[in-house]
Amino acid sequence: MTVEQVKALVRNVPDFPIKGIQFKDITTILDDPEGLKWLRDEIVNHYKGLGITKIAGIESRGFIVAPSVAIELGIGFVPIRKKNKLPAETVSVTYQKEYGEDTIQMHKDALNVNDVVLIHDDILATGGSMEAAIELVKKLGVKKVYVNCAIELIGLEGRERLQGKAEEIYCLMGMEVDE
Repeated sequence: MTVEQVKALVRNVPDFPIKGIQFKDITTILDDPEGLKWLRDEIVNHYKGLGITKIAGIESRGFIVAPSVAIELGIGFVPIRKKNKLPAETVSVTYQKEYGEDTIQMHKDALNVNDVVLIHDDILATGGSMEAAIELVKKLGVKKVYVNCAIELIGLEGRERLQGKAEEIYCLMGMEVDE
């Protein structure tokens, strides 16, 4: 598949999760076997050989592709979850997002100073949740942090917000908000 073919699979959902937001739904990529394979393979090929030891997926759509990437790279998967969803001792970060405040958590023993971490999510919009995820991962003293998203929404300045906070910010495709 080409990037344009995969982009064509993205579904726009107006007024979700609140009025005025045009949500980019990737489930329409995920239910297409070739689209899903393209996402996984593009991420794997980009990060192969960079010494990544763990991939952290942000709840909830970051959980979908990240484990298959972990299997292909031969590394572990770490879930970054919303508050009070993990059973063991956690570290937390609270942040502002486009439509409210949220808290994310990760198990305190999920990462260590020897880890090189790839943080994955479906969409990079304003960068709030990814910035919080980077802060969360860095609380555990890891060596390096890389950022990956399937889609970057152009014009919302998420990438600019994250500059200097990760080794690299790599998004598979850029899309306009109203595209």
